[in-house]
Amino acid sequence: MADSWIAQGFGLLSFVLALVCFYQKDDRRLKIMMVVMNLNHALHFYLLNAITSSLCCLFSAGRTAVSMRVKSLWIAAIFIILTVVIGYLTAQQWTDYLAIVAACLGCFALFCLTGIKMRVLLFAGSCLWLANNIIVGSIGGVLLEATVIVINISTIYRLHKQRFTREALTEHG
Repeated sequence: MADSWIAQGFGLLSFVLALVCFYQKDDRRLKIMMVVMNLNHALHFYLLNAITSSLCCLFSAGRTAVSMRVKSLWIAAIFIILTVVIGYLTAQQWTDYLAIVAACLGCFALFCLTGIKMRVLLFAGSCLWLANNIIVGSIGGVLLEATVIVINISTIYRLHKQRFTREALTEHG
């Protein structure tokens, strides 16, 4: 029972880290916080014995760190292939593929997109992670993804509004 509480505690810490992460309008700060959150979340899933989810989070932390230095479809493809292979080798039920697809969406978003487009794809991945977290029983993970979905929508709106305001000023300035 204590192990379960410890696992859920790490999940709740991931929730707090996600709040800080997805509120960022700056892509670099978002990615730095995402690395920290994914490392913590990998430990959380490991403690819940959700090995595929844990490995997807570890790969997500690595790919996010690399994506801060490199923007490349080829590097994204390598991370996606590795995620699919490792996921296939560790998946024990069809629901494990939710985490694999979510990690692949995040990978493409971080390596190939920026701004609103990146956040829209991260939003789609969050929806899959939410389903995964419900299935594996991650309390912090459910709170994390539900909140990330709301925050991400808010940040997309703020970025869209900022871009619209900038364009309006340019037209009239």
